[in-house]
Amino acid sequence: MARRNLNELLYFVTIAREGSFTRAAALLGVTQSALSQALNGLETRLGIRLLTRTTRSVAPTAAGERLLNAIGHRFDEIEAELDELTELRDKPAGTVRITCGDHIQRATLLPRLAPLLREYPDIKVEFDINYGFRDIVADRFDAGVRLGDTIDKDMIAVPIGPPLRMAVAAAPAYFATHPKPRNPRDLIDHNCINMRMQSGGGLYVWDFQRRGRQLNVRVDGQLIFNTSPNIVDAALAGLGIAWLPEEEFSHHLAEGRLVRVLEDWCPPFPGYYLYYPSRRQPSPAFSLVVDALRYTRSGGAK
Repeated sequence: MARRNLNELLYFVTIAREGSFTRAAALLGVTQSALSQALNGLETRLGIRLLTRTTRSVAPTAAGERLLNAIGHRFDEIEAELDELTELRDKPAGTVRITCGDHIQRATLLPRLAPLLREYPDIKVEFDINYGFRDIVADRFDAGVRLGDTIDKDMIAVPIGPPLRMAVAAAPAYFATHPKPRNPRDLIDHNCINMRMQSGGGLYVWDFQRRGRQLNVRVDGQLIFNTSPNIVDAALAGLGIAWLPEEEFSHHLAEGRLVRVLEDWCPPFPGYYLYYPSRRQPSPAFSLVVDALRYTRSGGAK
């Protein structure tokens, strides 16, 4: 195939992965009409339809899926090789894409990376705030952040924080009209603030443990959110009892805006880890990001 058609193949791969001409055009920095014209030309030359288009979605046909599987990773390899060439530069450069939750991004990642970004102006970091379990390989992220016990075994996991504990907390105004729970089962009679899982769509079950005894409680309440900052705000407003990692409540607990209960039922568990594919060949920029985020027990962030 003529070299001039390589752009058409790249356009096809991007559209198929994004499932949208709009998102693909924004990612590639071209117009939607240019994308459409290029794809039509590619399909005409091949004599076969590669994408099925509707008013709401774009999806590869059987032939398009075959082509995507055959060439998509080749563009990824080219991009990775270009990133590795930054080793030949005086200063590392390139974009590192990380998917993570909102709180860990604000409280840990951005403060740790700020000095690095000031020292290396050619390094860029893109954050994707997401509470679901993203497939970082399929979605082309360099790394993700999850709690240590939820990471697949084939990933490299780097600790970026200490062990955590969950905390059950509510505002003093809530406990002024409701008795404090003495046992996790007491939560069934309270107005609890729930979180819906983005991955499966169900509500989180509140897990507790004390002296080797485990209790899982399905709570109920008037409010359900899918992000933790909203849960904290609702708890501060006295709208119910919340259950989140204690670091998301810490300064509110210290200043008395929230009251903690059932502390003896919340043991430590593995904290947050940065994870990435074991087969990934790290670029200099990515290696610097990992080193900046790495946590050591002796001295906190490395």
